[in-house]
Amino acid sequence: MTFNLTTALAVGFGGFLGAITRFYVGIEMVKHFPHEVPFATLAVNVAGSFIIGILIAIFILYTPNTVLKLFLVTGFLGALTTYSTFAIESFMLLNSNFWYGVLNIVLNLFGTIIAAGSGYKLITFFLK
Repeated sequence: MTFNLTTALAVGFGGFLGAITRFYVGIEMVKHFPHEVPFATLAVNVAGSFIIGILIAIFILYTPNTVLKLFLVTGFLGALTTYSTFAIESFMLLNSNFWYGVLNIVLNLFGTIIAAGSGYKLITFFLK
């Protein structure tokens, strides 16, 4: 894979859409589920992990268009999922309410791994 205008635009435009989606999900989650635990971050991390599981399974089974893969995985999902936000929110929660911090870490860690594996297994089960 090489860096060129096409790949840069694929990652950039995917990132643009992923960031806007992340912002919108954050607003809606806080509106409907106001809580000290940052459920918006959990939601995008779990959903993004599930989607990446699906996409990687598809990309393993079928040779993907590199630009499409960069757009979806590196761009869109890279901007949608918010690991750095998860890290600082967890740190702040651990300092202010230790058990909420632990809950946030456990839910994000295991939720995203289970979601990624579920997406992968779902696709490999139905497409094999």
